[in-house]
Amino acid sequence: MTNRRATTRAASEFAEAVDRLRQATLRPEVGLTEIPAPQRIAPHSVALSAEISTHRDDEPLATGRFVILFDDEAPAAWDGRWRIVTLARAQLEPELAGDPLLGEVGWSWLTDALHTSGVAHRALGGTVTRVVSESFGTLGDTEPTVEMELRASWTPDGNDLVEHLTTWTDVLATIAGVPPVPQGVTPLSHRMH
Repeated sequence: MTNRRATTRAASEFAEAVDRLRQATLRPEVGLTEIPAPQRIAPHSVALSAEISTHRDDEPLATGRFVILFDDEAPAAWDGRWRIVTLARAQLEPELAGDPLLGEVGWSWLTDALHTSGVAHRALGGTVTRVVSESFGTLGDTEPTVEMELRASWTPDGNDLVEHLTTWTDVLATIAGVPPVPQGVTPLSHRMH
């Protein structure tokens, strides 16, 4: 009976946190869509796909995923019951292909955002990858492209995940090259589908 009660309590706690996420007010350039979440990693999970666009009909400037995992058993590797797993991807200017500091700068965008926002977290880890694509042959006229991908995960302290989502969407906007929302300005809308 106790195990069933604990399972029900955990499911309720997860559902409440997800409901708060669905009510989040995000900057207007962010489009969020709930997508199928991984099923085997944790007993409870939700996944959101995000796009940063400055106009509705434009191609997205950046895309990403924000996945929340919850396991009441608190896996040792997570250092807690919650785990946030993220991906942010954007195309950059070709001249950044050889920049030796691109990885460090990309990582600092995340760490600075987490620090500045004051969201409590621990066990932060991740990677920054750059992909340079050059075309040859019949595609030789195509300009080279550079894509940056930031993958990160961390354990939030507590179960209010809205600030974590807001901070991550700010990082996604930074990667897209969209200016930050000025201090004290509240976004008017978000688009969660």
